[in-house]
Amino acid sequence: MTNYQSVIDSKINLVTGSERKISLFKRFTKRIFDLLFSLLGIIVLSPIFIIAAIWIKLSTKDRIIYKQQRMGKNLKLFNIYKFQTMVPDADKIGPLVTVGNDPRVTKPGRVLRKYKIDELPQLFNVLFGTMSFVGPRPEVPKYLPYYSDEHLKLFTIKPGITDISSIELRDEELFLEENSDRIDYYETVLLPQKLNNSLTYLEKYSVLYDVKLILKTIKKVVFS
Repeated sequence: MTNYQSVIDSKINLVTGSERKISLFKRFTKRIFDLLFSLLGIIVLSPIFIIAAIWIKLSTKDRIIYKQQRMGKNLKLFNIYKFQTMVPDADKIGPLVTVGNDPRVTKPGRVLRKYKIDELPQLFNVLFGTMSFVGPRPEVPKYLPYYSDEHLKLFTIKPGITDISSIELRDEELFLEENSDRIDYYETVLLPQKLNNSLTYLEKYSVLYDVKLILKTIKKVVFS
């Protein structure tokens, strides 16, 4: 990821210069919400964490947690956590985007990804303060050149586990599967749509709106 540091450095001044004024009260209540409910989620969902970890270890003999550098608030790079759902070195033997029938996805990985269980370790990202429950989904540095100056506003808040696009593009992998040039489709169609959705979220930034999106996400995962 160090290859992208020069690109990040060239954009950082634009990020700090585009900061949207969000009240201290909104930021404080959102952080308290994230802190309390991430801790509660880790405790309540600990049986699922344990079952998923054992299944991954028995099935693949590989690492349980996958870490990848993503772009966070103020363009600071951080490690995002997920349950390992793909074969070792999957990002070196194929594209960053995945599709529904991607052969790199393991058997337990298909189940974990279907129900978004693979995202649960990001509760620790929320607890540690690098992410929020709701916010723009963090991208890898490779995609920074695709951000317009307007999109750079998204780096003035923390990225999230879920957002508008997580709901509207729930079947993203199926959309990609239907296109022959998946990388181009992601970069020219899906990514701009995601970024514009995130700008909409930024305008509605509040804990109440977060709760609404969290409930919609749960409904989408459970009933689709």
